[in-house]
Amino acid sequence: MLAATKALFAEGRVAITVDAISQRAGVGAATVVRTFGSKEALIDAAVAELLEPLVQRGRDALLEPDAEQALRGFLVEVIAFQSAHWIMGERLGDMELPSTTAQRAALNKVGLDLITRARDGGAIRTDIDATIVTVLISEVTYAIARSESASPALAENYVLVIMDGLRPQQDRV
Repeated sequence: MLAATKALFAEGRVAITVDAISQRAGVGAATVVRTFGSKEALIDAAVAELLEPLVQRGRDALLEPDAEQALRGFLVEVIAFQSAHWIMGERLGDMELPSTTAQRAALNKVGLDLITRARDGGAIRTDIDATIVTVLISEVTYAIARSESASPALAENYVLVIMDGLRPQQDRV
């Protein structure tokens, strides 16, 4: 049922209903509800499971020796994830999703930690607050992910421009 829910999110255009999930999983609708208690609980579990590898990748990136390359690689992965799963944000709306909320918080924390590490190491500017850099990156990756021309090459190019813009600036006269 989790795999079916994740597959429906990946397809993007299919409504995430108990009937669609149960049909994809090859079980009855009552089994879905009985197993998870509600459609929201199943969606929460599926989305949290989708986010876990990305959060772990960020944690692994924190251990990489080159802070700039770690941040750059993580940003490319975030864009790829958002490109593949952007519809999730559109579909989740006002649902109560505690596990997903926790995973999003973990993802935001690891992103901020990577930015802070890159700032502390001199790889990116210190004259821009780290939380503002996080918002900037988040909004840019959100836009790229929804682009009709989204591709790994586009993601790489945008990350290159972002990182160049964040590179420490020489004193201006």
